[in-house]
Amino acid sequence: MIQKFINIITEVLGEAIIVTSDSQSITVATERIAEVCELLHTHEACYFDMLSCLTGIDNGTEKNTMEVIYNLYSIPYEHSLMLKVVFNRNQASEALPQVPTVSHIWQTADWHEREAFDLVGINFINHSDLRRILLPEDWEGHPLRKDYQAQEYYHGIQVKY
Repeated sequence: MIQKFINIITEVLGEAIIVTSDSQSITVATERIAEVCELLHTHEACYFDMLSCLTGIDNGTEKNTMEVIYNLYSIPYEHSLMLKVVFNRNQASEALPQVPTVSHIWQTADWHEREAFDLVGINFINHSDLRRILLPEDWEGHPLRKDYQAQEYYHGIQVKY
């Protein structure tokens, strides 16, 4: 089944857009993820009308990469697909890594992307309201990063216990 979606993507957007694939997922070029998602959402053979989940992952300093995983589902066709983007993680002095938003395709991405921003530190380009969703606005760092160092105090309250 995954080959069907690979064929559709490469026919419309070109072969270079797919970085790799396996029996469970397709990894695409990070800067083109929104294009791929738009195609899979609107193409009559796919119609992925639901973004079930979007997850941000930090693979740590050894691999020096991060990922965003998109789990798509088509209610009418009852098929699913996992898309991935893999990109370099940023150093402490650098800006957060950037991935195009898909919130204009699926509204649920709004909250999923905010959570990935808040906890993993991924900046979703062109997101209409990218701000923290679980932590206070003035919280330092992103707690699900492998190199996260919790602050000792937050507004005079000891954080570490």
